[in-house]
Amino acid sequence: MVFSAPALNFDFDLIQKYDNPVPRYTSYPPATQFGDELIETQYRWDIAASNERQTPLSLYFHIPFCQTACYFCGCNVIVTNNKNMPETYLEYLHRDIDHKASLIDRDRPVLQLHWGGGTPNYLNLHQTEKLWEKINQHFKFDGKAEISIEVNPRFLTREYVFFLKSLGFNRISFGIQDFNPEVQLAINRVQPEAMLFQAMEWIKTAGFESVNVDLIYGLPYQTLHSFKETINKTIELDPDRIAVFNFAYVPWMKPVQKNIDVNALPNTHEKLEILQMTIDQLINQGGYLFIGMDHFAKPEDELSIAQRDRTLKRNFQGYTTKPDTELFSFGVTSISMLQDIYVQNHKGLKDYYQAIDRGLLPVTQGVKLNRDDIIRRDIIMQIMSNFVLEKAEIEEKYHLNFDRYFAPELATMKRLENDGLIRLTPDWIEVTPVGRLLVRNIAVMFDTYAASRCNERLSKAI
Repeated sequence: MVFSAPALNFDFDLIQKYDNPVPRYTSYPPATQFGDELIETQYRWDIAASNERQTPLSLYFHIPFCQTACYFCGCNVIVTNNKNMPETYLEYLHRDIDHKASLIDRDRPVLQLHWGGGTPNYLNLHQTEKLWEKINQHFKFDGKAEISIEVNPRFLTREYVFFLKSLGFNRISFGIQDFNPEVQLAINRVQPEAMLFQAMEWIKTAGFESVNVDLIYGLPYQTLHSFKETINKTIELDPDRIAVFNFAYVPWMKPVQKNIDVNALPNTHEKLEILQMTIDQLINQGGYLFIGMDHFAKPEDELSIAQRDRTLKRNFQGYTTKPDTELFSFGVTSISMLQDIYVQNHKGLKDYYQAIDRGLLPVTQGVKLNRDDIIRRDIIMQIMSNFVLEKAEIEEKYHLNFDRYFAPELATMKRLENDGLIRLTPDWIEVTPVGRLLVRNIAVMFDTYAASRCNERLSKAI
């Protein structure tokens, strides 16, 4: 079977039927399954085991600081103008790197690195350079490594952009959210159109290999007409990749969202109209391909090519074209993902600092994966990334009979097939054009923990 990405179909009734709260599956089991019974010693053992496997590395560094609060934000951030806080944080982050890196085989190449936040460009040039040097002191980068950073265009200068490129960063991402001034004011993220185009000009002149921009639909005061203007301006901006996220209004989880006037949010039908327009414009006018979830890329982009070749992968850092890696993360709240264990660092600065002062790896919770978890993770990530699953691949890899092992799931999935979300054959599970928009609802069919999350308040699929 040769799989090619079809055009998207948009069925309002079907989307509303399946617009239920489901995980985003940046991991399986999802982070909602993390528990605090995982001990620090277990993590050390698993790092040693990962050295035996010699799997290549992904690295993530969390810079939590922001100068102002964006009211839509769902990230783990610290809003402060106290410039002493980053100095103290970086001191401990460097110690975190020294300690954890001493446990990781230096010969394992780094294929992927990402600085996220927060606002990584909250750091000044000197702080940025020192952190870069610390990382390179301990890790060896592959010649074709993806080295990426998120930046806030409101605090970006030409000097900073060119400095990042000179250090070795080759990919960059920044948030637009919406070009409309009224929407920007309502979410406390005012960044004039000229500023955004200027930032893109600097980035392209500096020669970054790939540029991603983020948009959000469902924000206060957005309309179909106003967001179409945002989409058209984004196409004019000409990024390589575009992420269009659904705004999840979850003030019980993110209190900063209480600053948003809930009455100004578009209703469900308006959001679906905005989403349909966005997809049509990006595909038909912009020439982008729908990668999955909420991501679009140019046809010649590595993500698009990898999806056509069915080699696209997904991890805590999103979609990636790199081979299987093990992710080691540094800084507060960050999550490491090894072959059969996930661990999350302390979320508070005080706890993070105290653990490092005690000579401990600063982990607070996580989950140890069993064989069934690993099998299901493989299936879920293939469906999420490539919209197709070959049963024989799973059978050969894990020495099982797919139809017998997953008999209950396949029986339940008949409902999805009847609704046109998937096609089930003796050899394949293929996501249909309309099902691609609801891929999280398809993936959840293989999630054995779904029933235990029935009372949790997750974001909706669309």
